[in-house]
Amino acid sequence: MEKIKIICTLGPSSFSKSSLKLLSREKVDIFRINLSHTNTNQIEKKIKYLKQNDIKNICIDTEGAQIRTTHTKKKYYIKKNSKIKIYNKSNLSNNKSIYLYPRFDLNYLKVGTKIDIGFNSLSIEVIKKNSLREYLLCKVLNAGYLDSKKGVHIHSKINLPCLTKKDIYALKLARKLKIRYYAISFVNSHMDLEEVKKITGNNSFIISKIETKNSIINLDKITKNSDALLIDRGDLSRYVTIEKIPIAQENIISRSKKFKTPTYVATNLLENMIKENQATRAESHDVYSTLKEGAKGLVLAAETAIGKNPIECVKFIKRCIAVYKRNKNTKKLNKKNLFL
Repeated sequence: MEKIKIICTLGPSSFSKSSLKLLSREKVDIFRINLSHTNTNQIEKKIKYLKQNDIKNICIDTEGAQIRTTHTKKKYYIKKNSKIKIYNKSNLSNNKSIYLYPRFDLNYLKVGTKIDIGFNSLSIEVIKKNSLREYLLCKVLNAGYLDSKKGVHIHSKINLPCLTKKDIYALKLARKLKIRYYAISFVNSHMDLEEVKKITGNNSFIISKIETKNSIINLDKITKNSDALLIDRGDLSRYVTIEKIPIAQENIISRSKKFKTPTYVATNLLENMIKENQATRAESHDVYSTLKEGAKGLVLAAETAIGKNPIECVKFIKRCIAVYKRNKNTKKLNKKNLFL
């Protein structure tokens, strides 16, 4: 049976020398650096630090064609029906003015356009355009929290390049430092991958993240031009309703199997273990079902980046994989195995 990979996202909870040593001991397959939460001046330092600590399979995960909020000084709660201004500049965001990046044509958005911010229900609607002062006046439809670097989903077509300036810098640097693995965010077509490969070279291992409507529409061509797929169930849920995410996941894995391209799955695998010591029964079932569908890798994101116990998360995933493999190799249920 092909090895099921464990992809571990690094962050404050897992970047210490002791944590890296323990994660290596647990045989984590790929160590992910999320550029969305890494400043440009930190990228080279992080890669070199990991190499100094004998971390070999480093993966650079791009920001990609995604609009995000800028930094905030704190977490803000924004009430329903309040008014807020939207800018496309690099200032700090707050509860009166939200600044978005990268640059795009803000005037393209029409009055009535809805904008979702983050995953905490914050939803706003454009009620007035001020072209002279370059902002949109919006009304809050659903109250929610505003925090640094939150993903923004605009209910209107926005043309963005597949790589940000930070991405291009990081990919060039990573190639120079002999990094092989690259996860490409918000892939919309196989043409995005051609642009990436011009920078990373033909020997790179390209993981296409399936998290947009276009990525599902163009799935076959993307799959053919990728070394692996990664289903980001979080960002995908902006386009596919949450109750249909299991169907989308099943279909993506099924299609990828036909092309013999491995698929990895991310988001909420062990959400409970970000703050607690144990996974829920539903999470355990989700992991097993995901493996049974044919997933060849499991991605731990917040669980290992900011979670309470990243090492235990990896150990639990390993136990889930072991149970799945043992059961798959057993033709008939052995009741005794349930109690071992």
